[in-house]
Amino acid sequence: MAVRIRRSAAVATVAVAAVTLLAAGCGANAGDDDEPEQRSFALEGRTLTVDSDDSALELVAADVDEVKVTRWFQGSVVVGGDPKVTWAMKDDKLTLRMKCSGVVADCSAKHRIEVPRGIAVTVKDGDGSVRASGFEEALNVRTGDGSVHVKDSSGPLTLRTGDGSVTATGVDSRRVDVHTRDGSVRLGLAAVPDRVVSRSHDGSVTIELPADATYRVDTETGDGSVDVSVPRDERSAHEVSAHTRDGKVTVRTAN
Repeated sequence: MAVRIRRSAAVATVAVAAVTLLAAGCGANAGDDDEPEQRSFALEGRTLTVDSDDSALELVAADVDEVKVTRWFQGSVVVGGDPKVTWAMKDDKLTLRMKCSGVVADCSAKHRIEVPRGIAVTVKDGDGSVRASGFEEALNVRTGDGSVHVKDSSGPLTLRTGDGSVTATGVDSRRVDVHTRDGSVRLGLAAVPDRVVSRSHDGSVTIELPADATYRVDTETGDGSVDVSVPRDERSAHEVSAHTRDGKVTVRTAN
């Protein structure tokens, strides 16, 4: 009987804690961290890989000599181990991890990563949005669940997300390859590209291109309209491919 009472009391405690969190507006927000941590990591070569399991990421090409990371974190666990975040650099791979598990766990992390100019970057994020700006070298972004937003970049772009929208604006990239399983795609190119490939399983695709060139355009949608208003030429060296299974496809000149 004593064991049953103790177990019942423990369950009741967890239930009360869960109700308390919900009543207080449960939902940790890393932006509420008023004292973010900072650390710099030396980079040996000319490439950087960022491996994150569960964090919103912001990457910026900056006038720095090392990779500078700013970290915001908020978390609480009622029953379980203390929540924590870790960071480490090895062989030019920056690994970011968050531990947050228990009966009632609520955590949120955000990282801002300043990267020396002239560095090619690969991002692998398990769960979280990714924003990047200012990159002149190749940028390869893959996230399992979250939006991807790139601006003011000129290197080749490869952007992938399992669930989220993809946006690239003000980019001078000559080669752009985008794929999302569930979300819209919007690409705004400031320079005439050599090749643009965009795929969405469920979402609209909009590509804006400079008007001072002709394009070889290939479009397809399973359920939606197609609107192509750029100058077209099947012999053009500038290839644009826009496909979606469900949504409108628009290829137009930039305003």
